[in-house]
Amino acid sequence: MRYYDYLLPSVNFFGPGSVEVTGERVKILNVKKPLIVTDSFLKNLENGPVKQVEASLKASGIEYAIYDGVEPNPKIANCLEGKEMYEAEKCDGVITVGGGSAHDCGKGIAIAISHTQPLTELAGIETLTNALPPIVAVNTTAGTASEVTRHCVLTNTETHLKFVIVSWRNVPLVSINDPLLMLGVPAGLTAATGMDALTHAIESYVSKDANPVTDAVAIQAIKLISTNLRQAVANGENIEARTNMANASLLAGMAFNNANLGYVHAMAHQLGGQYDMAHGVANAILLPTVEKFNIVSNPQRFADIAEFMGENIEGLSVRDAADKAIDAMRQLATDVGIPATLEEMGVKREDFQLMAENALKDGNAFSNPRKGNVEDIIALFDEAF
Repeated sequence: MRYYDYLLPSVNFFGPGSVEVTGERVKILNVKKPLIVTDSFLKNLENGPVKQVEASLKASGIEYAIYDGVEPNPKIANCLEGKEMYEAEKCDGVITVGGGSAHDCGKGIAIAISHTQPLTELAGIETLTNALPPIVAVNTTAGTASEVTRHCVLTNTETHLKFVIVSWRNVPLVSINDPLLMLGVPAGLTAATGMDALTHAIESYVSKDANPVTDAVAIQAIKLISTNLRQAVANGENIEARTNMANASLLAGMAFNNANLGYVHAMAHQLGGQYDMAHGVANAILLPTVEKFNIVSNPQRFADIAEFMGENIEGLSVRDAADKAIDAMRQLATDVGIPATLEEMGVKREDFQLMAENALKDGNAFSNPRKGNVEDIIALFDEAF
């Protein structure tokens, strides 16, 4: 028996139209001039998420500046550029608008502003010693859940490695999940982010750090994703499917923010750093392979997952039912158009050794339910190849 803590943003807004509260919440936080952190596409999208955030800020009489240099798998350079603009514009808060890349970049900017150490030296768990500027996270994808988590994932372009700064100080003070902002997300991105959310939920459920509260939200997330992701990919204007996926992403974020993750994310981070591979795609390709490796740690949990994903396990042994969960993960990824192998994504076998070594150093590796060594991780990369 052990105690556990449970982290969430102080205030979470959810539902169609909730983006309109951005301005009033910024005012409540006593932020006079926030820096909006986003990418150039969202910034210039007519009546898109950034325009709606701008409208809410203007309605509340709040000045703002915009940094639109966010890249996929955000880089250290993005954070430092954002810091320069923040200081030049005399900002006193951050509003992230987008998916995981925008939220991670905004957290990185806030960390760089409040700490003198290089960002790479702050990698790890609870390394932050100073308060961050207030962060308001306006989410536009159903997947990463970075708008509610303590994780800041960045890429070091010099080493081609991703690193994670994990701290309660990173948790935004306000999160806003408005499914109407997600209607224009392309099918491929919807699929990738949706599989990312599924990975969050499954890794949380089988994590050695799982607890009854994280189990509850992880289970609901798995069920919602299994019954709504296909529809959201097939028809991006399906507001019911979009809302259910937004709910699922939020729930999965609540789960992994507290139960942590495992080898899927530890390995996916290496693919993102080495090849700039989309994080959700990397997770989706690795998920069935890694969880097949993990089954022996707790077959009953995997039998549960099979049932949550809609598989008929009546009359099956626990071990056979557990195998059904792996089949369900692979089938869902196939149905939403995820590539089947790492080879299709241009991954090279000669990189397996280094990626395996670094995966085991990743902060997510320590909560994986089954302990492996470098040879095991190389074998998993090879099986997914």
